[in-house]
Amino acid sequence: MENKYITVAYRLYAITDGEKELLEEAPAEHPFQFISGLGYTLDRFEKEILALEKGDPFNFTIPCAEAYGERDEDNVRQLPKSVFCKPNGEFDSDNIFEGNIIMMNDGEGHQFYANVGEITDDKVVIDLNHPHAGKDLIFEGTVIEMRDATNKEMEQLINAMSGGCGGGCEGCGGGCGDHECGGEGHEGNDGCCGSGGCGHCH
Repeated sequence: MENKYITVAYRLYAITDGEKELLEEAPAEHPFQFISGLGYTLDRFEKEILALEKGDPFNFTIPCAEAYGERDEDNVRQLPKSVFCKPNGEFDSDNIFEGNIIMMNDGEGHQFYANVGEITDDKVVIDLNHPHAGKDLIFEGTVIEMRDATNKEMEQLINAMSGGCGGGCEGCGGGCGDHECGGEGHEGNDGCCGSGGCGHCH
């Protein structure tokens, strides 16, 4: 199967306390773009979109188990506030504030998102669960473009996935900081640190 270059405009919802809550939006002016077959999006999302054609509307739900799984409270950690300080010793309040999502990586260089929780006088609560963990995801939108991807487009996306700031950062928050944090890293690896690169959100 050919790798497809796809752009979609969509709204992403979840049901929270019985109400439909808007989580993310990629409008037609700034659509979400990806290439199929590269593992850039959720498998179920890609499967649903590939069944469509350019111009088709879509409205589908991805169950929690096929999205980001259930929340794991063991992935909520408390880290010393001092590890989020700038080189001059000042706490990095520009990036580390409650509700912001930052990019971190563990001792083996694996990148992942972390949600900043409560900040006290000496601790910062970091939630390593994906922001959409525990939610069934409802996607509503339109396929704007679908065609065979060029080799150049594939090369650019692969480069972005491997370290640069790729597309699809919208809705994930800013603040890709440059921090070092002690304690246990993601998935039990010792040590983790921030990274300047943004990944995709889907």
